Amino acid sequence: MHKIVLASGNPGKIREIQAILSDHPIVPQSAFDVVDVEETGSTFVENAILKARNAALHCKLPAIADDSGLVVDALEGAPGVFSARYAGVGASDQDNLDKLLKELEGVPDELRTARFICVMVFMEHADDPCPVIAQGVWEGRILDRAAGENGFGYDPVFWVPSHHCASAELSAAVKNSLSHRGQALKTLTALIKARETDSP
Repeated sequence: MHKIVLASGNPGKIREIQAILSDHPIVPQSAFDVVDVEETGSTFVENAILKARNAALHCKLPAIADDSGLVVDALEGAPGVFSARYAGVGASDQDNLDKLLKELEGVPDELRTARFICVMVFMEHADDPCPVIAQGVWEGRILDRAAGENGFGYDPVFWVPSHHCASAELSAAVKNSLSHRGQALKTLTALIKARETDSP
């Protein structure tokens, strides 16, 4: 596979994706001084395509982008596509966590159901008319306080029922085998390989 640019400036995402795609030459867009595109889409798919197209355009390479977020049922799907900036533009992970926990104050455990959603997009070039799109979903619920030191973002408050702990208490390898991003990447790589095989 040719070198692929990863359309992300998030260190946590870059680390996870490079670990999962360790067999492929993945280069973050920061190596090309690419400026992040404004995420104006109303869905994860729209934002992922915007980011992949921007990276492919500026780097002249195939690009992978993801858009992902936390969807909380009690908050009618929030923070959703605004997960990274839930507490405002430039908000830190801690700012976003604090806002989420405040919004869920008094909500009982059984109503704190949530899921991480990740949409991954691969584009051969900026004008690719048929982007490869894959999705992963990771079900859980929101804790009332943070736990664990691993991961990033909302991991400290995302309870993983199958392992009886917060996502931030999982090792990187275990998290990558379970997570929405891991699922989406696994599907995406299979679709990319199939596309390469089918190409004339």
